Amino acid sequence: MERNVSEIVFDSRKANKNAAFVAIKGTQVDGHQFIQVAIENGADTIVCEELPENLDKEVTYVQVQNASLALGRMASNYYENPSERLKLVAVTGTNGKTSTVTLLFQLFMELGYQVGLISTVENKVNDEVIPSTHTTPDALTIQSLLKKMVEKGCTHCFMEASSHAIVQGRTSGLVFSGAVFTNITHDHLDYHGTFDEYIRAKKMLFDQLPKDSFALVNADDKRGMVMLQNCKAVHQTFGLRYPSDFKAKVLSNTIEGLELDINNKQIWFRMIGEFNAYNLLAVFGTAVLLGEEEEEVLMQLSKVKGAQGRFDKISLFGVTAIVDYAHTPDALENVLKTISGVRTGGEQVITVVGCGGNRDKAKRPIMAKIAAKYSDKVILTSDNPRDEEPMDILREMEAGVNPVDFKKTVIIEDRREAIKTAGIMAKKGDIILVAGKGHETYQEVKGVKHPFDDRQIVKEMLNLLNKE
Repeated sequence: MERNVSEIVFDSRKANKNAAFVAIKGTQVDGHQFIQVAIENGADTIVCEELPENLDKEVTYVQVQNASLALGRMASNYYENPSERLKLVAVTGTNGKTSTVTLLFQLFMELGYQVGLISTVENKVNDEVIPSTHTTPDALTIQSLLKKMVEKGCTHCFMEASSHAIVQGRTSGLVFSGAVFTNITHDHLDYHGTFDEYIRAKKMLFDQLPKDSFALVNADDKRGMVMLQNCKAVHQTFGLRYPSDFKAKVLSNTIEGLELDINNKQIWFRMIGEFNAYNLLAVFGTAVLLGEEEEEVLMQLSKVKGAQGRFDKISLFGVTAIVDYAHTPDALENVLKTISGVRTGGEQVITVVGCGGNRDKAKRPIMAKIAAKYSDKVILTSDNPRDEEPMDILREMEAGVNPVDFKKTVIIEDRREAIKTAGIMAKKGDIILVAGKGHETYQEVKGVKHPFDDRQIVKEMLNLLNKE
């Protein structure tokens, strides 16, 4: 029986007359349990992996092997395959995804293109900001965003591709012009189970690339070459240490910026630290692979500011505060090493850090150990505790602190008080790092998101302490 489908949904509550309902098996909820609800709400086409016991004669059932992959392809067709009319580049990796796609977006805007962005911080269609709720949205949202980009004249789109999204088929139905691998370190093992599965999830993105696209990977990360195994795309590499197609050397690294030698050209950038050198190099390589001139790319790239909540520097009354999204051991160590590298004298480094609830517990003691190792004073505090008790998380973090570092480590559950205490501890010239939440403007506790912006709190506290 032929059906005219008015819309595609995977939430039974959103089903209307003539809708096609796709039953997705999620991590917590199985959409197959809500097939009858979708039908009662008007859906007359059901796409599922397992057929219901009782079939409705007025309903068309389509059985598929993987409903998530089917949803991606259906969504692409429904929105007229917009990724085929854009140069779509995905960036994946543990750290650097948001910075890299944001830099690419800013660069290509500077180069005069109409550009789209899909990121953790925000989604954008040229200058229009569309709030972001996930690192990588669901398949329907992605295709809807891409369709809007095409309608607004965009020629390029840069998107983050999280490991969750890749495994869940949210990137199914997309045609990529290229993909970038930044790095891979300890994260999301609560979801993937093992590190090998986490690596395999990232690799799935490169396995689906077409022959006429490019795969750009970090040559200095030993898993970079793994991404290229059985990948049909053109293989390209970037790095600071090992031979690569796009290579750079750090000439200077200060609190004011970074000077790099890229292809025998010396360029100064506003960003700081070796991790940003990798991000900038990935952006440079991507732009060149998309057909841009090297010199023009470097000139425009020197103007960009980077992503919100990524090494955001706030200097007030002689104290420098840095707000960063670092929420993995590797990211935290990179930021703290960067701060250590730009210290000029006897200034203290005071770190405020926590770990999110309902997430990978194994990284908690590691994060605290790293914070204590590279800081003069450490305040362990609440991040987004979600459904867990904040003190339980903090005790698990504290367990990782070396005994010799106990004296310089304190626990302050209230994040606002923790930031204020760091301000009280700081003297002129000191550096405060507030890590973990970055761009986020909320704190999630027991299912409720309360307004909380680390950057705003830092400014308020520094101003308040100056008046006192």
